[in-house]
Amino acid sequence: MSRTATAPDRSMFRHDHPHYRWVALSNTTLGMLMATINASIVIISLPAIFQGIRLDPLQEGNVGYLLWMLMGYMLVTAVLVVTFGRLGDLYGRVRIYNLGFVVFTGGSIALAFDPFTGAAGADWLIIWRFVQGIGGAMLFANSTAILTDAFPAHRRGMALGINQVAAIAGSFIGLIVGGLLAVVDWRAVFFVSVPIGIIGTIWSYISLKEVGTRNPGKLDWPGNITFAIGLTALLTAITYGIQPYGGSTTGWGNPWVIAGIVGGILLLVVFVAIELRSESPMFNMRLFKIRAFAMANLAGLLAAVGRGGLQFMLIIWLQGIWLPLHGYSYADTPLWAGIYMLPITIGFLIAGPISGTLSDRYGARLFATVGLLIVTATFFLLLLIPVNFEYWQFAIITGLSGIGSGMFGAPNRTAIMNSVPANQRGAASGMAGTVQNAGTSLSIGLFFSLLIAGLAASLPSALYDGLTAHGVPSVAAQKIAGLPPVGSVFAAFLGYNPIQSLLGPSGVLAALPHAQAATLIGKTFFPELIAQAFHDGLVVVFTAAGLMSLVGAIASFSRGRHVRHTERKHPVPEPATEAR
Repeated sequence: MSRTATAPDRSMFRHDHPHYRWVALSNTTLGMLMATINASIVIISLPAIFQGIRLDPLQEGNVGYLLWMLMGYMLVTAVLVVTFGRLGDLYGRVRIYNLGFVVFTGGSIALAFDPFTGAAGADWLIIWRFVQGIGGAMLFANSTAILTDAFPAHRRGMALGINQVAAIAGSFIGLIVGGLLAVVDWRAVFFVSVPIGIIGTIWSYISLKEVGTRNPGKLDWPGNITFAIGLTALLTAITYGIQPYGGSTTGWGNPWVIAGIVGGILLLVVFVAIELRSESPMFNMRLFKIRAFAMANLAGLLAAVGRGGLQFMLIIWLQGIWLPLHGYSYADTPLWAGIYMLPITIGFLIAGPISGTLSDRYGARLFATVGLLIVTATFFLLLLIPVNFEYWQFAIITGLSGIGSGMFGAPNRTAIMNSVPANQRGAASGMAGTVQNAGTSLSIGLFFSLLIAGLAASLPSALYDGLTAHGVPSVAAQKIAGLPPVGSVFAAFLGYNPIQSLLGPSGVLAALPHAQAATLIGKTFFPELIAQAFHDGLVVVFTAAGLMSLVGAIASFSRGRHVRHTERKHPVPEPATEAR
């Protein structure tokens, strides 16, 4: 009997086998999908999670738990991804990547078996989400570097395109998966990663080989420490800036928030100075002298901010207003919000692989620039439709947004990786991952603050007028109208009826005529009440996002012609050269 009939052909796991590149692509794509799905899966599942651990999101102080569950994973990933990229250059990209699968899977198991409820249960979830973020950073930092090592330059656009499609599409897919699993059980949201993580861990340890160029040296401890503390302080301050402080609707006047932002920025400036003087820098800041690298990262940052803000705002729009207006109960809105956002996922999945493949032939600038221009247009188109839109309008616009993001994502990442020397790919991959994750974290803080600022101008009067018109005593209506808008928005976002939650415990509802009380706690009263105020907030948010995307498109166009670093059999740092 022949060898192939009795045992699998393991020769494809040799790094010089023609099929090895496809083995590397399949594994890294799985890793990126797992890491990015878990970045967004919690957003849509928060109602089921809060109910599962028996934590009332409307109680004072509990908004902080929500924000850390939401942003903790992205914060840790953003902070550590550059460090793990540099460690990959030093000790092997495959080694760090494989360890990422192990750490991520361990964190998923701990999350699924949370033994506590209430605040202790929330703390458990936040801590183990941090652990998941460490594993995610290892995967993010080294997946594109592994692919760049495995594929020849003329095929990288296709490979990195698929990898980047997985990275960004995972954030959209997570919304759908989270909505479906949250209906079954909140623990399933975390447990779904466990079998995938085990399979990925075994697959990566069996199949992946170290084929990249090492960059020997020592770990840059001063750079790592200043970067980690600086970025952590900045993103943590932004997280607390969203929450009310004193009599203000947001916390931007909180001295600790101001100190975190100023101190974080200063430490990042110190980090740059350290890196420019280090013999073995955590990240080679001189790579920014390569115009294609610098402009592609700037465009990537602005695109990530806009994409993250769009995702977050659309979920609030659907769950808090549109779905209740169309007869969906608050408890069912997370599932249907994920379903109704399918067009943006489909658009991305169509455009991403195609643009990645074509960018090998025609260069990244055309696709990336046009893609961000399409995204810019969709932000302004969203302002033209009413809050209670016809779904076909929403589907077309969000589908176009997905197509634009797909056209941009893969070619832009390919341009970043092609523009640097082979022995800097781990660091370059780490910085690109940091840009993407930091942009997403920044987007939630930035755009949510803009939304709250827009709501604060008109929501209090809308609440007071609407409540008193339906028999609520003036004192009770004034008290509710004076509450920070963040409470009402988060209540709707988490599948709670805010009016019932705010008026029920006080006995006001019980004292009203049945018809009035039924109207107040019905599916349409609150969405209709805040619709105009919410639109005022959306105008601010989507105008800012559209302008950011436009600046990103300009940066993308200014990168110059298709740039690829000259490669030899044994790559060494050398100036970038233009091709085609």
